[in-house]
Amino acid sequence: MSDKDHASIWLSHVKRLHAIAESGLAFSPEEFDRERFTEISHIAQQMMSDLASVPVKQISDLVTPFHRRYVTPQVEVRGAVIKDGKILLVQEKSDKKWTLPGGYADVGLTAVQNIKKEIEEEANVYVSHARLISLRHKASGDYDPDIRDFYKMLFLCEPIEPINQTAGMETCGADFFTLQQIPPLSTGRTIMRDLQDAFDYHADQNKLTTIE
Repeated sequence: MSDKDHASIWLSHVKRLHAIAESGLAFSPEEFDRERFTEISHIAQQMMSDLASVPVKQISDLVTPFHRRYVTPQVEVRGAVIKDGKILLVQEKSDKKWTLPGGYADVGLTAVQNIKKEIEEEANVYVSHARLISLRHKASGDYDPDIRDFYKMLFLCEPIEPINQTAGMETCGADFFTLQQIPPLSTGRTIMRDLQDAFDYHADQNKLTTIE
């Protein structure tokens, strides 16, 4: 087993431990139990801090709920726009690498409304409708390890002509690429499998949605 696989397994265990502790704090009325759940939560956060080599305060800000609640995965949406054998990618300001446009799903919007908004904001491209390509658990795929837990929804989106892609406020580039020309990917967000699935789904209109 590689060091990366070993770290991924440990991270999965620690995230589950933290989720159990936070859920216990959300529902347990017993003070004794709440003290123990709090201690477990702090231990899990310290372990995540060690695994990620970042200060524990940074971990706490990411994973501790504003108010105690049952811990569930977050939802991320990504959109594939294909035109003339090329796929739309945007360049992230944070790491200067490329990804399918998308991000966290906002409360109050449908999944399709979310992905339309993300593509417009990040690439200034408008889409008319979207079909679900896949629904995946991020930690079970080949994405970079993440202390948070996500369901990733990937959509094939139909662009509205004319297409004049430009970078948005959160991106520093937007362009179309063939599969043979893909620039360095931001692999916490998008991996080559996502792009290949998008092209396969675009080529076969009867292809079924992948759920993993």
